[in-house]
Amino acid sequence: MKTKLLIWFMLGLALPSYGVERDYVDRAILTELQEKEVIALAQECGIGKVSRISSYNMYPTPFRGITVRGVEQVKGREVSCQVLNVSYGKWLEPGARPQKEQVQRGDFWAGKPHTRKKIILRLSKKEYRIGSLQGMTGEECEMILGLFLNGEYKHEPAVNGRMLSQVDWSKPISFSRRGEFISAGFLHKTKDAGFFDLQIRLAGKKLTIHQMFQAIP
Repeated sequence: MKTKLLIWFMLGLALPSYGVERDYVDRAILTELQEKEVIALAQECGIGKVSRISSYNMYPTPFRGITVRGVEQVKGREVSCQVLNVSYGKWLEPGARPQKEQVQRGDFWAGKPHTRKKIILRLSKKEYRIGSLQGMTGEECEMILGLFLNGEYKHEPAVNGRMLSQVDWSKPISFSRRGEFISAGFLHKTKDAGFFDLQIRLAGKKLTIHQMFQAIP
């Protein structure tokens, strides 16, 4: 095994994609050879080790894209990693081409990676990661998330109960305090179906949903 890896290294090729997590949408699944091409491209762009490759739809267009993520670095509640957006010519509009500053390998190209940071919430030995937390503590968010997960909440008449059944309480994306209200974001149960923004009131441990908005891609 070591000899094989040494040969890959001497030839300047990307290492095989063993141990890399994958999360592909329909109509955007890479073959093993394409994955190796994408990993090599990511390394050229500055990501030392790839931990995850995923694809996504660019709604409302028919085009698709690729995201490559590096190894996570955890410090307290904060987790960060490098993220690279990769373009694949066959999944874009006809005539799409890389820009001058971008790196290209075959039909794939990308620019520079950016750093993505998230906040870790912990409940019952499980971790939930949110992209934004403003005006609140992690402990406050954990309490609210726990109430949602346990179904311990009420909603005002203006809130559509049928829409609430479509919220994935296990996938929070943000929490923020806005005056007397708290804004909480959650993904839709169906992948790529958008997210919900809930305006809530919290009195002690009594949680009431005041308003609900849905963002549809």
